[in-house]
Amino acid sequence: MTHIVNDSPAAENEDLTAIRVHDHLPHSPATVWRALTDSRLIARWLMQNDFRLELGHEFNFHTTPMPAVKFDGVVHCKVLAIEPERLLRYSWRSKNAENALDSIVTWRLVPEGDGTHLYLEHTGFDPDHPLQQIGRKMMGGGWIPIVRKIAAVLDEENSRER
Repeated sequence: MTHIVNDSPAAENEDLTAIRVHDHLPHSPATVWRALTDSRLIARWLMQNDFRLELGHEFNFHTTPMPAVKFDGVVHCKVLAIEPERLLRYSWRSKNAENALDSIVTWRLVPEGDGTHLYLEHTGFDPDHPLQQIGRKMMGGGWIPIVRKIAAVLDEENSRER
């Protein structure tokens, strides 16, 4: 059974620049790493993509546009850091001038007990930009089920391999 912790503090002290979520997954760091770095698996828990585990690789995520926040459905990314089975960092950008989100997603994996503690940090939201703050709130709620979906995809993969 997974549990999700959203590290966003109480509203009056809320960090308007970041989203932080973490969870314990009952899978090895190697297995969780595969879910974070295999394009086919990423498409199952996040979005369609052309990701490659290669430092400097530029790739895109594709999803449904959200006109309310001036999001065209394409997230432009670049792999910034790779530490196999420990850390993956990539940029997360919107090229729409009205939104102009230029943020960073960092995944950290820490071996823990019978599995892996997975930490997600999404930083770089402008606290004074109304569209970015709407997006941060939407994504803040969205990252929680996404992390849960990673565990579900890994459970499905494990049952297929048996």
